[in-house]
Amino acid sequence: MHSPTIDQNFASGILKRAQLDPKNTAIVFEGKSLSYGELAQRVKRFAQALKDGGVCLGDRVGFVGFNHPALLETMLAAHAVGAIFVPMNFRLTAEELSFIVNDAGIHTLVADQALSDVIDVAKPKLHCHRYINTEAQGPSTQHWDHYEHIVEATEPLADLCSSDQHDIAVIMYTSGTTGKPKGAMLSHGNILWNNIQCNQAFPTMGSDTSLVCAPLFHIGGLNVTTLNTLQVGGRLIIHRSFDAEQALKDIERYQVTTSFAAPAMLLFMAQHPNFADSDLSSIRMIIVGAAPVPKSLLTTYNDRNIELNQGYGLTETAPLVSFLPAQYGAEKLGSAGKPGVYGDIKIIDAHGESVADGEVGEIIYRGPNVMRGYWNRPEATAKAIDNKGWFHTGDAGYLDEDGFLFISDRVKDMVISGGENVYPAEVESVLYEHPSIAEVAIIGLPDEKWGEAVTAVVALNAGCTLSLEELREYADGKLARFKLPLRLYEVPALPRNPAGKVLKFQLREDYAQ
Repeated sequence: MHSPTIDQNFASGILKRAQLDPKNTAIVFEGKSLSYGELAQRVKRFAQALKDGGVCLGDRVGFVGFNHPALLETMLAAHAVGAIFVPMNFRLTAEELSFIVNDAGIHTLVADQALSDVIDVAKPKLHCHRYINTEAQGPSTQHWDHYEHIVEATEPLADLCSSDQHDIAVIMYTSGTTGKPKGAMLSHGNILWNNIQCNQAFPTMGSDTSLVCAPLFHIGGLNVTTLNTLQVGGRLIIHRSFDAEQALKDIERYQVTTSFAAPAMLLFMAQHPNFADSDLSSIRMIIVGAAPVPKSLLTTYNDRNIELNQGYGLTETAPLVSFLPAQYGAEKLGSAGKPGVYGDIKIIDAHGESVADGEVGEIIYRGPNVMRGYWNRPEATAKAIDNKGWFHTGDAGYLDEDGFLFISDRVKDMVISGGENVYPAEVESVLYEHPSIAEVAIIGLPDEKWGEAVTAVVALNAGCTLSLEELREYADGKLARFKLPLRLYEVPALPRNPAGKVLKFQLREDYAQ
């Protein structure tokens, strides 16, 4: 007797949720609300439009633009017809966009108005069959179809495509800070298992309202609270992009209970003049990822009775690798926690051997949310995932005696000064407590004497000054002397990618002698 096959198509789950709770609010965007029933109808109509336009099983459907309900609708519509969704960074140049679109072999590209000019420049190099604009109204033009017109004019899809857990759902391209970006192939099963891991670590409820202001093309923005909240029937408050003042306003206005944020976003909110007077009492939890969290930032939010629950993950793991439960927040301050029930973490040295507790090495992870591999990159896949299924993260960290993970930094961002390993996150955490410093990044620059010089690049608070001697004096005693900065540069603001990560490779290029 055969066991029944369970359809693991992600769209099927959301559309089933819409059957259960059709009148509940699914999305609020720029003051307009969309119920689950309305969302389901729009998804089915756009799915039929994709099918009518020639999108077949396994084809790729891309989206490039700021956060918008159409991004989620496009993803679900693509899944409904068995296609693969490819979200893209809205800051891509025409050349970068061309590479990803053609590398993924995108059949239909959906974009918002702000990106249409970039795409028009790239069009001669692109191999897409169809272009759809989310913002424009009215009948389609020669070059662009209009999203709303298509949705209104198309009958809903009658039969959804079923999917196996191993079928690819999303190809999400890594940031590509070195070399060309690679597309991580995430299956329907990867997303499902990630959400199971998330719900065991930080349960999401149907009564939750989640603020979505991290970019949805990024795995943290898409798949930490956003998809989880939709699955359980909660409400999403979607912002096109992050604005600290608007985030504070809407937390109060909509009684937001959860959110995913990068540390930089929380830092900018805390530095905003309205922070002290904003009513943030509705917040149940904020999940923080994408970069190590300075201890001073944890303290700032803890003083407001807001728990910053640190998670650690990557695009390739869809993304959850580990999570620090609130009950350990004070005892294990600064830790990224432990893996979920269905995941395992090891720390290895350069020879692939496990290291002792407390010893820094590369973090590797194994679990059902590890990607299928990199799209059209078998060699990169073989390098990243070993023959026992362990994904090699490229991040450095250690496990303490209780098995809690602490992230040191990216292996490639480590500074080797005088033969000693210096992990920037440790130095940054100390320097962030200096009253003059608004932002700080530690990089290594070539140095004849030390090999690499520990270098601080800082953005100062208004009206403040800071010398290298003052900075070193402040950190002396808090850090070993070989970790103290040897050089100091001041900038108006640190360069960051849309996910909030500091572009350290850019800083190294800017200040290399």
